[in-house]
Amino acid sequence: MAELSSEVPSAQFTLSVNGQTHLVKVDVRTTLLDALREHLRLSGTKKGCDHGQCGACTVLINGRRINSCLTLAVMHEGDAVVTIEGLGSPNALHPLQAAFVEHDGFQCGYCTSGQICSAVGMLAEAKAGEPSHATADVGSIHVELTDPEIRERMSGNICRCAAYPNIIAAIRDVVREA
Repeated sequence: MAELSSEVPSAQFTLSVNGQTHLVKVDVRTTLLDALREHLRLSGTKKGCDHGQCGACTVLINGRRINSCLTLAVMHEGDAVVTIEGLGSPNALHPLQAAFVEHDGFQCGYCTSGQICSAVGMLAEAKAGEPSHATADVGSIHVELTDPEIRERMSGNICRCAAYPNIIAAIRDVVREA
């Protein structure tokens, strides 16, 4: 009978995060969220539910939003990962970061990084003409970002403090200025 190994397999690979390449060596079962937080010390991405239900861990992979708790780090070698730290800086905020501040789009702030990353991805999806369940004309190449459309597209991001009206207002302002 073959003896089972108790050694956990690891992988060494590169991750491109916020424009920088990092050599990481992790257990092959490590989520992208844990690789970002525990190995690269990028703590802006939050671990909320760890089941893909709250959106606190949302990051951008090649411009698309993804729950980083639901994907393995090893799956993203060669991808461009952007976290909240890569969107702006304290002296040069991303337009969505500035709008969240202006509209008080946060209370406790725990969900904010995921909300902002999700909004960045959502705006790109709408600009590309990708419909949602709330899109009135799914055949149109122009998606009008009405409040119901924004709410539907952001529905994967939960705010326990219920700052939703302020979050919608912040996103709406960025849409108007674009």
